[in-house]
Amino acid sequence: MRRLVTAAIFTAMMAGTALADTTLKLVEVITSPERTETLKSIVGKFEAANPGTKVEIISLPWGEAFQKFATMVSAGEIPDVMEMPDTWLSLYANNGMLESLEPYLAKWEHTAGLTPRALELGRDVKNTAYMLPYGFYLRAMFYNKKLLQEAGVAEPPKTLEEFTAASEKVSKVPGKYGYCMRGGPGGLNGWMIFAASMAGSNKYFNEDGTSTMNSPGWSKGIEWMVDLYKKGYAPKDSVNWGFNEVVAGFYSGTCAFLDQDPDALIAIAERMNKDDFGVMPLPKGPDGKSFPTIGFGGWSMFTASKDKDLAWKLIATLEGPEGNIEWNKRIGALPAYTAAEKDPFYAGDQFKGWFQELADPNTVPTVMPTYLEEFAFFKDSLVIKTSQEALLGDITAEDLANQWADYLTKAQQKFLAKK
Repeated sequence: MRRLVTAAIFTAMMAGTALADTTLKLVEVITSPERTETLKSIVGKFEAANPGTKVEIISLPWGEAFQKFATMVSAGEIPDVMEMPDTWLSLYANNGMLESLEPYLAKWEHTAGLTPRALELGRDVKNTAYMLPYGFYLRAMFYNKKLLQEAGVAEPPKTLEEFTAASEKVSKVPGKYGYCMRGGPGGLNGWMIFAASMAGSNKYFNEDGTSTMNSPGWSKGIEWMVDLYKKGYAPKDSVNWGFNEVVAGFYSGTCAFLDQDPDALIAIAERMNKDDFGVMPLPKGPDGKSFPTIGFGGWSMFTASKDKDLAWKLIATLEGPEGNIEWNKRIGALPAYTAAEKDPFYAGDQFKGWFQELADPNTVPTVMPTYLEEFAFFKDSLVIKTSQEALLGDITAEDLANQWADYLTKAQQKFLAKK
């Protein structure tokens, strides 16, 4: 009997040790100090609710995240849960590396409260929820009221033609520029928005899979972007700017216009008087339409996770109403829950520009072709290199459009061939 009791105690002790040693790896890729601290706060609540479980947070700098995470995966350092950008979802889901969240969503009490758009975009690959979006990044245009007044611009531009004219006027003010161009990491959105708006269409491909990127309308939009830079309407060093640089360029008063998602509002509102800037819908193209990109980030579970139920509990904590609202208020995305629209935080004037876009039938939120496996490399590597070459005059705007069209045509035709 004594041996049985001893064995039972030993077994219990070992079980307790195993429980105490349970560690989940969580990778954050759209990283900033503010986001990391918020993530730690929510994860702390998960750890408190699951005694003995620890979460190791691995934060990768966004400008290098694509390459660094690919290196981690190739080395076998695969996390349980990851912050998944929309542009990477297809790459990892189509390679069989992501776990379907459908069985969990079918039983989860909060699934019904998610917006239809969240569930739709989370199922972007194979109509399966390989990711649960936490929020949306919809582009609108920040503008500096004082700088426009100083430059003699009577009102914010409503068209691309007016935007060019306003940028020219502001750029005549010593040390000031019209547009905070994002020529470095994450710069694709601006190119896509203005090219589609110039073309009057957000159609990326023809029926045969050929890209529209070098069609007359899209090519004109790409050339328009290159000209903004070459004419000096954007800072010279903006050819290398990423998120932090364009946001700083705006709140420092270096440039009058910035197309960005709500996440830029955090840093801008901290550093600028609320009466000195505004957020307006993006300027419309010749056809009276604009096509702001709508991106999203979310949480994914890797199939390699050894404790999938616990990994889901972590996702549920991050994505549950309490965690989701806390996260989005601090990072600036539009939340994934229908009820969040009634939150006083989102009812103020600062969010008006985004909600005006959502209500305008001639403003069409546009998802980039993230379903293509090759899109992640296109966005985070090829686009940066080639767009910088065009801005610096090493290749022409036509060359740029042709290179992008060639790459995307091959990717789309490969995708169609598999269907």
